Amino acid sequence: MADEVTADERERLVERIITAEQDERRRLALFLHDGPVQSLAGIALMLDAAVQSIDEGKPEVARGIMASALERHRETIRSLRDLSFNIEPVVLRDRGFGAAVHELANQLGMEHKVQIEVDVELASQLGEKEQVGLYQIVRESLNQAVRRGPPSKISVRIHDTPEGEIETVVSDNGTGERRTAALDAIGERASTLNGRFSVEQGPDGTSIHVVFPSYTGRP
Repeated sequence: MADEVTADERERLVERIITAEQDERRRLALFLHDGPVQSLAGIALMLDAAVQSIDEGKPEVARGIMASALERHRETIRSLRDLSFNIEPVVLRDRGFGAAVHELANQLGMEHKVQIEVDVELASQLGEKEQVGLYQIVRESLNQAVRRGPPSKISVRIHDTPEGEIETVVSDNGTGERRTAALDAIGERASTLNGRFSVEQGPDGTSIHVVFPSYTGRP
């Protein structure tokens, strides 16, 4: 019976992983279609209009159109750069989890004028796959906090539990409620890494908890 339960749990985990990957692909496809693809199509139309203006002997009009096209082109590059950073920032690969989270916190802190404290040194005890997945969890938790709060203070902390597990806690003092779908997505991501997910919400803010078993990714 124990083997059957283990097999059932393994099958459910595989299904969750596949579902999470499909959801991520849909999200990326929607972003690319509604964002950069539409922007590039608009730039092409603007360049066509600029060429037509040149043919009609209207260089000043063409210059104005091309200036607008150039600005939209820069915005498209920024959006694609942000997408690349969110999927897996170069600093995560080159300098590790702690540096990546600190950079993310600094970026969001300056953008939204919120104080973000980070203490994540214990993440080095996790495996590479767990660190990449946990980074995505922290990123989404922070984004949820600044969008739904808005808080004045957020903390990201990783510590050992008395049972020897590794717990990540993202807490904020915002009063806004989190979207159920977003929390479910974070929970699914945690479960694909064999982690446990829970959330505490109250008048003083929200805390998101992800706990990894003691054996997860340990040397």
